[in-house]
Amino acid sequence: MNRVLKVALLCGLAVTVASCGTVRSILPFGLGGSDAPQATATEGQRISVLEFEQQLAPSAALSGRDFFLPGPQPATAWTQPGGNPENAVEHVAAAPDFAIAWRRDIGAASSNTRQVMAPVVADNGRVFVMDGEATVTAVDSSSGSVAWKVSVKPDEKEFRRSMFDLNPFGGSSTGGGFGGGVAVGGGKVFISSGYRTVTAVDQATGAVLWTTPVDVPIHGAPTVAGSRVYVVDVENQIFAFDVNNGQQVWAYRGIPEPARIMRASSPAVTGETVIVPFSSGELVALRASTGQPVWQQVLSRTSRTSALSEIRDIAGRPVVSRGVVYAVSHSGLMSAIDVRTGQPKWQLPVSGVNAPLPVGDVVYVVSKAGELTVINRETGQIYWTRDLNEGRIRQEGGFFGFFDRTVRPVWSGPLLASNRLVLTNSDGELVAFDPKTGLQTATVRVGPAFIAPAAYNGALYVLTDQGQLVSIR
Repeated sequence: MNRVLKVALLCGLAVTVASCGTVRSILPFGLGGSDAPQATATEGQRISVLEFEQQLAPSAALSGRDFFLPGPQPATAWTQPGGNPENAVEHVAAAPDFAIAWRRDIGAASSNTRQVMAPVVADNGRVFVMDGEATVTAVDSSSGSVAWKVSVKPDEKEFRRSMFDLNPFGGSSTGGGFGGGVAVGGGKVFISSGYRTVTAVDQATGAVLWTTPVDVPIHGAPTVAGSRVYVVDVENQIFAFDVNNGQQVWAYRGIPEPARIMRASSPAVTGETVIVPFSSGELVALRASTGQPVWQQVLSRTSRTSALSEIRDIAGRPVVSRGVVYAVSHSGLMSAIDVRTGQPKWQLPVSGVNAPLPVGDVVYVVSKAGELTVINRETGQIYWTRDLNEGRIRQEGGFFGFFDRTVRPVWSGPLLASNRLVLTNSDGELVAFDPKTGLQTATVRVGPAFIAPAAYNGALYVLTDQGQLVSIR
């Protein structure tokens, strides 16, 4: 479009909306202006609503101070969505060369009706992944060769019959059964799915051992600890099943909350306590043996400037480290909570969908806006904050140069691996940052990913949105 036509369109728009005072105030060259008196606020103290919003700011007391990080340790198993039942893995030895070793297509990519959502798990020389259509693949961790595949997706007729009671006025295709995940324990691979089943298969062969139906879909991966496997459905119910036969041991219902985001969390288990995140913003501690509640906290913080704060979902996994639970909600509250008493040690205004990473003296957390923050784990004071999207924000779409949209990459992680803080993003990058300064040190193109990397036997594994498993060594 030439410049004359653009100016003509702009003038036409100005004439159309000139009666709107808000638009008049932002039009250039005085377009839409008027000599008529304008309404003014009455005299008195004026307070911006933005001042009501707390902001993260580095602590002056920590300025220039160093912090301790432990050295990297081998990751000989990654059996749960967060590495272990507590979701707490501090510093792993993995991917020293930070280069791609191999890629493997593992099945269906994300689309309008399905999502690749399941974190990678690994054990006994194999990596286990789930695609967008509930097919689980066991992959050799060294070569990328496929050992077995198993699908928990029902056939179309069976799925339509099972959905009829929920939606008698229209059949739902099997594409509606997205989500779920995998976990490994006791020689079994446990599979939860959006098709309303929990399944156990033999870790060596993929043979199905048992399948237990549930009433509503499960979008999060299971957590296995001891003799029980725990799953949370989309109606904020947690179920404990016996790992040997799939029988339900107990169930607990949280507050129903239909407003949730696409990512789904998994419980953390420490000793005899299960820490359960719900989309209502509830963080509940339950007894592992009975499901009886021990304590409850609500990570909810309503914003005066963002309606999205009403979505209270705790989409990042809660992490238990040194007797403290670290969790962050979408509505803008991060909390460090004593695991025995349920009392907060400190809280910060962080809105996020990723699991925090407590390691050494600090806790790393990535906000929804793409800010990486380093927090003193004892006091909640901030060492520094870095904008991961600096230089990555771009404009897309629009119509002849008008009405384009601002695009910011979505980040997943972090994971501390071989002295690098590693995250994936929706732009297709696996990015390494210096854990002490936040400066970017390396980048590998892996493909768009919305799942944090996993570590196993000296390698990092990334499952992309395109259904590819990538090994980085």
